[in-house]
Amino acid sequence: MSTKRDLMFKNVDHILLVNKDFEIVYNSRFDQAIGNEPDSNEYKNFFEMYPTLGKNNSSIVKTMSTGVGVFKDAQEFVDINGKVYVTQNMTIPIFREGQIVGVVELTKDLTTVGDVEGREYLKKLSKESNFNPNLDNNEQISFDDILTIDEDMLEAIERAKIFAMNQNPTLIYGETGTGKELFAQSIINYAASPKQKIIIQNCAAVPENLIESILFGTTRGSYTGAENRKGLFEEADGGIFFLDELNALPYHVQGKLLRVVQEGTFRPIGANKEKKVNVKIVAAMNIDPMEAIEKNILRKDLFYRLSGNMIYLPPLRERKADIEYLIDNYIDYFNDIYGKNVKGISEELRDFFLAYKWEGNVRELRHVIEAMVSMTKEEVLQYNELPLYLNEKHKNSKMGYGKLSHDSHDQSQERDNIVIDMDRDDCDLRRTVEKVERDLILGVLRRTKGNKTKAGEILGIPRQTLKYKMGRLGIEDIEK
Repeated sequence: MSTKRDLMFKNVDHILLVNKDFEIVYNSRFDQAIGNEPDSNEYKNFFEMYPTLGKNNSSIVKTMSTGVGVFKDAQEFVDINGKVYVTQNMTIPIFREGQIVGVVELTKDLTTVGDVEGREYLKKLSKESNFNPNLDNNEQISFDDILTIDEDMLEAIERAKIFAMNQNPTLIYGETGTGKELFAQSIINYAASPKQKIIIQNCAAVPENLIESILFGTTRGSYTGAENRKGLFEEADGGIFFLDELNALPYHVQGKLLRVVQEGTFRPIGANKEKKVNVKIVAAMNIDPMEAIEKNILRKDLFYRLSGNMIYLPPLRERKADIEYLIDNYIDYFNDIYGKNVKGISEELRDFFLAYKWEGNVRELRHVIEAMVSMTKEEVLQYNELPLYLNEKHKNSKMGYGKLSHDSHDQSQERDNIVIDMDRDDCDLRRTVEKVERDLILGVLRRTKGNKTKAGEILGIPRQTLKYKMGRLGIEDIEK
């Protein structure tokens, strides 16, 4: 009889090879995730490429640190471009002269497969709670685990404690990486609901055509192959249901969710009768609700029903005191994990960290510190040890973003000091924006000698997006 491991080896989608310094030596995803051509020799750090993975939830890290092979049935993570994956992994250590020098991981993508095994996995996923990638055990997460000295965050914690003790739905919103999952799990544990009645589902981790059946269940015959199956709301009856990335929930499914919130009832797919449930809903969004409403990705009536208990988590760039506080905490934490003796960071690096926008927020800072501590041989972290994408930004910040050449005479102009002649009759906005965009891209490409990967990192866009813009703006490849 075939085991899951046997099935996986017959259906490997991708191969990932990582050396002992956590550099990606080979990744068969290439264009989808890295953006490099197959013959590229440019390495990328594992923690840069997959910023949501760390010691506690990565089979790569576990195998590297223990030297023992790992089979992981359901690993959920996000890559550097924001794409969500759920995979089944077989991770195998590579030894040379008795020392581990790297690991190879065989991966099967479970969020995209259409075979029987993949559908069975998604059924299984719908009945299990996901885990928080930042801590070992969700059951032990509490508000004390939220590292902050920021007044707004401390106030948000007190509000969350109050919301945890009532049955009204709670909405948490903030940018990616601000700690929404940590807040949600703290609310769940503070409320002390029965463990078996706690359901956690990331709405972005399930294909759109499956999410409705997973949430509300199905009846036999409602579509080809459908069976009588409970949905997550029925599983959570009498407990708490955490819906992460609510804004990824299809618009038509939000209507059924609204009915659950208002009436406590829903109808499984293909059913003739309503079912009644008593569920406290905790939802999280990585976009401002009003912006989501304007973009028609959030129903206005659903928002009004969720807005009574609302928690906003400010971005890290607005919490300067927290940046230094978190740096010190994460250095201590990763010193223990990687056996290092890092005592701090240089003043130059500290200034950069305080000025940086931290678009990935706390999650990004955590993984940056982890990547630097894991690879450093020094006691004080320096700016030249930054991950590649941050190192480039640091260089640019020192140069005032540089002077970018963008004509045949190598004339220059400051990136942040573009002058527009308002007296001209032709002041077409679209053409002006396209010209500025074209000049900026050309300047960066010349600086990187035509290297699109590095140019994309400086511009803050994926390589594939840069290639698209070059085609649209008629920019040809620059010879190295």
